[in-house]
Amino acid sequence: MLNNHPQWLIPSDSLNNSRLLLFTSSVTVAYGAALYGLNNLWYADYPKGSFRWINDLKEWQQVDKAGHMVTPYLEARYLMEMMRWTGMDHRKAAIYAGLTAFMFQNTIEVFDGFSAEWGASASDIGANFLGAALMSSQELIWGEQRMMLKVMPSFVKYPDTELRERAEYLFGESFFNRFIKDYNSINVWLSINPASFNKEQKHLRWLNIAIGYGAGGMFGGYDNIWTDSNGIYHDRSDVIRYRKFMLSLDVDFSKIPTRSRYLKTVFSLLNIVKVPAPSIEFNTKGQVLFHPLR
Repeated sequence: MLNNHPQWLIPSDSLNNSRLLLFTSSVTVAYGAALYGLNNLWYADYPKGSFRWINDLKEWQQVDKAGHMVTPYLEARYLMEMMRWTGMDHRKAAIYAGLTAFMFQNTIEVFDGFSAEWGASASDIGANFLGAALMSSQELIWGEQRMMLKVMPSFVKYPDTELRERAEYLFGESFFNRFIKDYNSINVWLSINPASFNKEQKHLRWLNIAIGYGAGGMFGGYDNIWTDSNGIYHDRSDVIRYRKFMLSLDVDFSKIPTRSRYLKTVFSLLNIVKVPAPSIEFNTKGQVLFHPLR
């Protein structure tokens, strides 16, 4: 049975109806379960109202917008791989995967729009589109991903008790929560593979150049002033909110030669995160910093 697994993982050379049925059924069930979970486990705790729009473009120094690009990009990439596994035409798979990922993410905007706590965001929708379009357009133009969106948090240590407690309230305490919610720690990277633009290059084809974006000093969406659950007023405007731009190296695991379908699957998953490497940071506080690993 184990010997059949690699063959089963190989994409079909023509449209396989059994695989297509399995794929569409799985995606439909997963999408339905996600909708149910969002509605009953998250939004149910907040009052609903008429659909409304908000302008949150300036919130969190746009780190959340960068995150909104990453999620549909990754969804589109893996949806396309699954569609190609069914034997679907490459061009169709690239288009359908991008559209599906865009639709998935915009479902959240619909929930937000009917929630009195939030509201639908046009800038979120725009970021969702850019992420999905980045994946699909590269497949349509080059037939591969020469530029990938990746994440790698830096896990900031907060300097005093007041700020640490505020961060825990906003972002949570667990590793997972900080990985996906701590806007002071999240770094989004555009990882570019130079060898893809030079087919004559024979060595180090897996080596990428990564351009990163992040921010820091944020203890609220727009400012560092808040009132806690005990009614105590906090003003930490002394903490500078800033943006940071980074330059580093990375690895495109898909460019590492292997005949193993299992390893190819593992490498595909590893391409979600940027490999920690020496990095240079330029930030809006006027600093140029070197990080041994980022």
